[in-house]
Amino acid sequence: MAQAKSTTDHDEIRKWVEERKGRPSRVKVTTAEDEEGGILRIDFGEPEESLEEISWDEFFEIFDDRELAFLYQDGRPHGRKSYFCKLVKRNTANV
Repeated sequence: MAQAKSTTDHDEIRKWVEERKGRPSRVKVTTAEDEEGGILRIDFGEPEESLEEISWDEFFEIFDDRELAFLYQDGRPHGRKSYFCKLVKRNTANV
């Protein structure tokens, strides 16, 4: 398994996501507690019903406000693209 990397660089994150035809998204607001932006996700393939697509500007505003880092993997064995990514707190990532 390839090593995971972490970054807070907006351009690097956007490039990785768009190369895999992903979209910046968040969990749809279901309660008053969620109104501060919802839980961020990257949505791949068919849009998930529980997610709503948001702009990159909104995604990165929430990303920075919550002091998140993007944990991701570039590739898998035999040169295949990896879709592994996760949003984590910056203080837990080696950024």
